Amino acid sequence: MKSRGFVTGLGLAAAMLTSTAALAQDLPSWNDTASRQAIVDFVTAATTEGDEGYVAPEDRIAVFDNDGTLWSEYPTYFQALFIFDRVREMAPDHPEWADEQPFKGVLDGDMAAVAATGEEGLMKLVAVTHAGSTDEEFTAAVTEWFTTARHPDSGRPFTEMTFEPMIEVLEYLRDNGFQTWIVSGGGIDFMRPMTEDVYGIPPQQVVGSQIGKEYQVIDGKPQLVRTPELFFLDDKVGKPVGISRHIGKRPVMAFGNSDGDYEMLEYTTSGDGPSLGVIVHHTDAVREYAYDRDSQAGKLDRALDDAPKNGWVIIDMAADWARVNADPQ
Repeated sequence: MKSRGFVTGLGLAAAMLTSTAALAQDLPSWNDTASRQAIVDFVTAATTEGDEGYVAPEDRIAVFDNDGTLWSEYPTYFQALFIFDRVREMAPDHPEWADEQPFKGVLDGDMAAVAATGEEGLMKLVAVTHAGSTDEEFTAAVTEWFTTARHPDSGRPFTEMTFEPMIEVLEYLRDNGFQTWIVSGGGIDFMRPMTEDVYGIPPQQVVGSQIGKEYQVIDGKPQLVRTPELFFLDDKVGKPVGISRHIGKRPVMAFGNSDGDYEMLEYTTSGDGPSLGVIVHHTDAVREYAYDRDSQAGKLDRALDDAPKNGWVIIDMAADWARVNADPQ
């Protein structure tokens, strides 16, 4: 009997070692912390039939914010940098911009002047840089920008400013039968050209803010032409609306990083059955940036306060991640 117990003990130990090795293989850029364990525990229960945390395959839907959750958003949102570059590119055809805000601020590098124009100024910038083009033309412009533009601090392509631990979470979830969706305040047409290559998320699983479009036949070819008005803002209270419109059911996992994701986290974790909300907290000033309550980009205040009572997991970037970005290509 003693021998049999010893053998059984060895078997259990071996199983534990195998499980630990599998975990390291699944999420190799994570440290062995409570936040990683919470994600793994949820997925393990969700995929174990008979467990009280089991989630049917058709209901395994996970939604992710993009800016600040899957890639960096500092010192300025990447789409804003794209807009600024577009203004500079178009400026020779618009000499009047030299004296007209917010264009003058962009051309002078005066971001305070741009910010002072508020939402009205932002919509002017979006209108001239995003509207008037066909879907194909805009996609080509975005693709070219992602190919040539570089992050102002790191000097790396913006598509290399993704968070490797979060890329691993996306892959881990898909390996376990989850659908992974992006639900972001960023422009849907700005994200779609890059999400499949960078995140493994096809364009039809991207939800984002949208400007208007109208159907036209140009030179005998049917086209969708972008118009300047805002059609849908996929931020804050808009995120659950976008989820309903595009996905058609409540997710069981939501990942965000700011107060703009509060309602998405709240909506996801208030449904019947198992659910998990996760917040990426930018605490690493050495490998990335440290910011939260007073930040202009990715402000995290209310969600940080309410996370404990709502049962949301907080990822401490400095403590939980063994590395932030993948090695340069």
